[in-house]
Amino acid sequence: MGFKVNPEVMSVSELVIQTKGLYKTYRNRAAVDNLNLEIVKGDIYGFLGPNGAGKTTTIRMLLGLIKPTKGSIHLFGKDLTKEKMNILRRTGSLVEYPSYYGHLTAVENLETLRRIIGGPKSRIAEVLDIVGLTKEAKRPVKGYSLGMKQRLGIAAALLGNPELLILDEPTNGLDPSGIQEIRELIKNMPKQHGITVLVSSHLLSEVEQMAGRVGIIREGQMVFQDTIQNLVSQSSSGFRLSVSEPELAMGLAFDMGCDGKLQGQMLELEPMQDAKVAMLVKRLVENQHAVYRVEEKRKSLEDIFMEIVGKGSVQ
Repeated sequence: MGFKVNPEVMSVSELVIQTKGLYKTYRNRAAVDNLNLEIVKGDIYGFLGPNGAGKTTTIRMLLGLIKPTKGSIHLFGKDLTKEKMNILRRTGSLVEYPSYYGHLTAVENLETLRRIIGGPKSRIAEVLDIVGLTKEAKRPVKGYSLGMKQRLGIAAALLGNPELLILDEPTNGLDPSGIQEIRELIKNMPKQHGITVLVSSHLLSEVEQMAGRVGIIREGQMVFQDTIQNLVSQSSSGFRLSVSEPELAMGLAFDMGCDGKLQGQMLELEPMQDAKVAMLVKRLVENQHAVYRVEEKRKSLEDIFMEIVGKGSVQ
């Protein structure tokens, strides 16, 4: 399967995050290996990979928490090594689980943080409204559900009014309703608040519902970087036709140059252009075949994900 990292050309001014030749080595083992990450302003970028692929290590380097072994990191077009504090003032993050004081309310927790980073008190009410915790704002946080605690963590990340939000596995451990709440919250960030989002996950099915572009990392290496749409477009594995007199219909398909086989009463055909599918259906009808159903067979995005991450680096 010909998956490729898309070398599309972007203006540097459009890139909120750009890494070049990024490496992080521990005891001669590369946790991140020649990573070239490109995230465009206003996008939700899904950073995908199995556990241990290097996602959190990459995020920690982006936030200046650990130093790269080699390579460069630019956020907002600025070099992280030279303008770290200026960059971090424009960046909010939630890495792993949020920290909080359980005996304090949401408002009190956010106030302790606000005193450190500065900003108006009114911002606390704003971020609680954004994450949907206004009604629970004066309850002790120790009584919150895990999903509510994650939303409070995102509220804390938004407190400094960032232009970039970096979230590491924000739905990890949540129940379906909690996952949906966080997903909808993330989807609103670019549209309603102008915030670019990097969200990491090991679940492709989760990211595909909110991300515009994805990067898939395996053993520290980027093996796919492109739009979700282009990833989906590579998922077709052929067509299935239910017709009258399938053996004769299969003969007609072969005469037209279609590849496939007869599977019971179904024609199982290899991928082809839409125009050729339409031509085949037209020919079948002209030859008095009843066409009951035409289905496109698609691999699930989870299948594609496993194919990419399970088979060595993609060229």
